[in-house]
Amino acid sequence: MITMDSVLEGKTIELSIMEDKLRQLGYSYGGGWEYDHGYFDYKIDDEDGYLFLRVPIKAVKKELDADGAIVEIGQPFMLSHMYQAGVDPKGNITNITASFNQFQEPTDKDAEIDEKWLKYGERYLKELDAALLPYV
Repeated sequence: MITMDSVLEGKTIELSIMEDKLRQLGYSYGGGWEYDHGYFDYKIDDEDGYLFLRVPIKAVKKELDADGAIVEIGQPFMLSHMYQAGVDPKGNITNITASFNQFQEPTDKDAEIDEKWLKYGERYLKELDAALLPYV
């Protein structure tokens, strides 16, 4: 994980505006959404795993699922999950468990990020800042 500096960090915005603007840029909801916090993800790469620019948010007025929710933008970061190729060596899967657990465990939940990707992350962060700055 690599944290990134953003002019948006600590600023508040209406969630519906943020959601609309980020969807236009290609962001989606990241994992781990709760009523009081969540993440927006921009997938940068998915060749050997997943590389995201992730933007954390936390509710400061109303819960995230409520109309008019206001959120505070946290410090964005780049996050990489590397997955193993081929068959999962822990393959203790039966027909019943396969219906509940269809995915392999990542080989590294916080994999190292190649420096070539940092330029992409910085570029996408500038786009994010420019898109949201008029609304914070």
